[in-house]
Amino acid sequence: MNWSKEEFIAYILLFAANSDFKESNEEKNIIISKVDMKTFQKIYSEFEQDNDYQVIQKIEQGLEHHNFTASQIDDLLLEIKLLLNADHEYNILERNMMLFLKKILK
Repeated sequence: MNWSKEEFIAYILLFAANSDFKESNEEKNIIISKVDMKTFQKIYSEFEQDNDYQVIQKIEQGLEHHNFTASQIDDLLLEIKLLLNADHEYNILERNMMLFLKKILK
């Protein structure tokens, strides 16, 4: 996996946005604001082909590869929370995703 940091963040954000099994337009727009459309499409295509196990493996590998600091992880978690609130619905699935990502990222 040779993703840039930008691609890796897009992948995590897509995973989070998909916590309720759909990505709203608001959530997609937030992700696209972080990366260009070509990168979004590339990462989205890959994400769509991955199963949950592969997603978790890629996230763990990306964290290790990019050597995120505690502060960067906190910033990423904040971005994820903002993303999950983008559609003004922070449901139980999204709350559970946030808890899961806190565990895996820290």
